[in-house]
Amino acid sequence: MTALKRLSLLLFAVLFTSCTAGITGTVKAGGTAEISVKASLGPRTLALMKSIKGFMGDESSAPMLDGRIIGGSLAASPGIRSASLRNTSPSTLEGVLSISDLRNFLATGEGKFITYTEKQANSSIVVVLDRNTAPLLISALSPEVEEYLSALMAPVVTGETITGSEYLDIVASVYGRPLADEIASARIKAQIEFPRQPTAVLGGNAASSGQGRNAEFDIPLLDILVLERPLRYEVSW
Repeated sequence: MTALKRLSLLLFAVLFTSCTAGITGTVKAGGTAEISVKASLGPRTLALMKSIKGFMGDESSAPMLDGRIIGGSLAASPGIRSASLRNTSPSTLEGVLSISDLRNFLATGEGKFITYTEKQANSSIVVVLDRNTAPLLISALSPEVEEYLSALMAPVVTGETITGSEYLDIVASVYGRPLADEIASARIKAQIEFPRQPTAVLGGNAASSGQGRNAEFDIPLLDILVLERPLRYEVSW
């Protein structure tokens, strides 16, 4: 594997660590979905990635988030029909994922983390990330992702049981307080449209948007990194 490709795969992990990501999408009958994603590296994370890139001897001017390579990796993953990602800046990418089956989305062995149930009158989707499913999901993306998160000492891969504040203190002691603050402020914000108006929206500061069939989520990325408790997100419609 080339240094550039290795770096690009490592950077995929950053989508789960210290950037802000926006997600909009539509869940359709039958368990298919169309998801639009936009993610940007924070300035401190970008500086860290440039340092890693230089350490690996890669002096190329390729984007820090390589949409083409990341999209190709995702397109080969279970439950995904296609993935089209492009760079809008060296540190920002956006694009669309077409999901063929939410039941198998990024599933690997026992690492299945989505339960999708479709009925005529009462359907639901439940997403659970815990210390059993999350590491399997991460390792399935690529070994490099797991190695990168290990370098950041993220409890989701190290298995260490600590609080979010304790983890941020560790990051600050190794990489500096500004990077720890950037991780602390990073969030995933999602707005998803469902086939019918949601009757219940739970988890991640979630709420029905009050706009027909939409549900909204605001999830601190620190919660995913640390997993002090299992994370459960649920929508019924």
